[in-house]
Amino acid sequence: MFNIIIFGPPGSGKGTQSARIAEKFNVKHISTGDILRAEVKQKSELGRQAQTLMEKGELVPDDLLIKILHSSIEKNKDAAGFIFDGFPRTIVQAEALDDLMKELEETIDVVVSLDVPDNEVVDRLLKRAEIEGRKDDNKETIRNRLNVYKEQTAPLLAYYMKQGKLESINGVGSIDKIFEDVVSTLEKYLS
Repeated sequence: MFNIIIFGPPGSGKGTQSARIAEKFNVKHISTGDILRAEVKQKSELGRQAQTLMEKGELVPDDLLIKILHSSIEKNKDAAGFIFDGFPRTIVQAEALDDLMKELEETIDVVVSLDVPDNEVVDRLLKRAEIEGRKDDNKETIRNRLNVYKEQTAPLLAYYMKQGKLESINGVGSIDKIFEDVVSTLEKYLS
């Protein structure tokens, strides 16, 4: 299996790049954000809990996310690998993912970090909010999400750098150029 994690602040293009990576490398795209939004739409118990937190720009508890993740992996045992988009977001989650992968006799092969400056992130998310009508993307919530990312998620970069798995990619430019850079980076791990 070829297992990838993609990182970046909210609005960095993780979802867009993940979908393209999944297609190119024939891996299953697991987006915790998409899964959570689907649960919210279905008004499930998890969805109601998640919606309250997401509207404040806060993170969903680890135990819920690990259950969701384990379930998604189990449902896709025949996949050639996975790309984890939006998970892990904290050191605790990264350790839980490492444990889960070990339990499944797998490992994370590479971690791609899309680097995008704050002002670009804010502009992208405000445009997306207009286009998609997403209530969770307003200036206050975006700033809060950026702060949460910096406090809780950014430390993961050092965690994966120590493991020798971190690859930083410039996340500003055309979608195609960024994808080209991601592909050439990932191909190094397949040879």
